[in-house]
Amino acid sequence: MSKILPGETDLYALTDARLSRGRSLRQVVEALLDQDIRIIQYREKHLPSRVMFEECQLMRELTTKHKACFIVDDHVDLAIASHADGVHIGQDDLPIEAVRKLVGSNMLIGVSTHAPEQALAAQKAGADYIGVGPIFATKTKEDVCAPVGLSYLEWVVANITIPFVAIGGIKEHNIAQVTRSGAKCCALVSEFVGADNIGEKVQRVRTAMHQSV
Repeated sequence: MSKILPGETDLYALTDARLSRGRSLRQVVEALLDQDIRIIQYREKHLPSRVMFEECQLMRELTTKHKACFIVDDHVDLAIASHADGVHIGQDDLPIEAVRKLVGSNMLIGVSTHAPEQALAAQKAGADYIGVGPIFATKTKEDVCAPVGLSYLEWVVANITIPFVAIGGIKEHNIAQVTRSGAKCCALVSEFVGADNIGEKVQRVRTAMHQSV
């Protein structure tokens, strides 16, 4: 297992088949891993369970080969069945304590948060890391809340002690704002999987991110 946390690496990628320009999951994930993306979350919400399980098995194989961290979004059962390194849950999913009973002590649990009280609750309940966002407006997730902006990110930097990843509408052109506000790890979806050339896009995003520090 590769239990890599946000902050131990700079970029966190998420899958989305609908935005991947017809490329297969293997093509997308291999392109990301080839650019030293160390955390990849499987986030697919419109596929049959069997297909998602098969894709998670593939993700496990590819990430193991590259010693990268494999996270499954929402589906605790898929995370367990595919031997993922972690599971990421939202505010409306099972409580952290219940998820921990299911996955045990060796699997990472990440939690999406949108406000200080949610971040504090996740930290108290034993989350391994939190998602902070959406920083900017995003259309890659249905039923997403309004952007929380950089002010919430800055609050997390000052008040939360567990690792966190900034997420939501982060692109090459605005990632510098996010890192200047204190984020050491940023999650991107459409900017990566929807790029003409995923490898080149990762390189440009990483350059923009680190030039801003």
